Amino acid sequence: MSKTNPNEIVVKEVKSKCELRKFVQFGIDLYKDNPYYCPPIFFDEINSFNPKTNPALEVCDFVIYMAYRNNQIVGRIVGIINNRANEAWSVKKCRFGWFDFIDDYEVFKSLLDAVALWGKSRGMSSLNGPVGFTDFDKEGLLIEGFDYNAPMASLYTHPYYIAHYERYGLVKEADWIEFQITPPAEAPERMRRMAKIVEQRNNLRTVKVKNSRELKKRYGYTYFDVLDQAYQKLYNYQPMTERQKRYYCQMYFPLVNFDFVTMVANEQDEIVAVGLGMPSLSDALRKCGGHLFPFGWYHLIKALKAKKMTDFDLLLIAVRPDYQDKGLTAMIFNEMTPYFVQYGIKRVETTSILETNNKSLANFADFDSIQHKRRRAYTKEL
Repeated sequence: MSKTNPNEIVVKEVKSKCELRKFVQFGIDLYKDNPYYCPPIFFDEINSFNPKTNPALEVCDFVIYMAYRNNQIVGRIVGIINNRANEAWSVKKCRFGWFDFIDDYEVFKSLLDAVALWGKSRGMSSLNGPVGFTDFDKEGLLIEGFDYNAPMASLYTHPYYIAHYERYGLVKEADWIEFQITPPAEAPERMRRMAKIVEQRNNLRTVKVKNSRELKKRYGYTYFDVLDQAYQKLYNYQPMTERQKRYYCQMYFPLVNFDFVTMVANEQDEIVAVGLGMPSLSDALRKCGGHLFPFGWYHLIKALKAKKMTDFDLLLIAVRPDYQDKGLTAMIFNEMTPYFVQYGIKRVETTSILETNNKSLANFADFDSIQHKRRRAYTKEL
């Protein structure tokens, strides 16, 4: 009778709720004691893989794998086929995400080989990742900036991942860059002047609402139409379904301090631009390891309701295409800057911006900033 090799890597599909919880927890445990990693909210991660709670799964097929050695979890991965995005871009991509592993190439290869085989069996012609179900999931392997705080909405990965990606033959398909901004004591004179000119020239006004109920009552979900139109030509973007719009609204807006929600409306009271940010929750999530119970919720609420804060995450700025190149971002930043001062914010972390998106990159020209992070999406033909 042959003996089992204790070093053999076994890749198994995740099928039960118990296995899924282990899948999520492994991704958190792998970064234990890392001072820059921000764990996800545990139950949000679980819900990401539930078709009843995540409407993105209406347009995606997926498979979840974990790798074991000697009955110990040593890696995890999700294979994804976003049918709606593939149709929109006329591609046959098999995405991979939630890809974490110990520093062992054989573990890496076993997991990615499993996804590649799954995708190829379904007619896909290339691998692409790390990305998520949609553009609103974490994406992009961190390749620069490991010694900076990771926002809740950004993917953080170990430096050793890079060598394994390259050894496998994965190559760059797209890069995003991120900035850390030091807010000024007041909006720069040039920005204030530009904001006034843009407002008057285009018959626009900034819109502030107090909470998500008022936002929904006045504008429904039309601000997500702005995002859809603004992002439709950006890398891998998938047009949102109506259920997705409701889902993201219900998921994110209850957490938002509406001082940091700025919208721009035209004469017809149509939302044509949106700027959104929130207090950094990274420290709060590190304290509770992503678990809200028994006391994690306290740390999150304390961070969300804080009247003073040091770090702030700028989540998105979106301008409807017919209003782009008109300077609307000056109106958004002119509105936001006094709140940066009021709350004592010292550092603003931008979202990931495609390195080719010169319009978005120009938004930060008037600020004292450093480009401190870079992340990459890879591809390989199957």
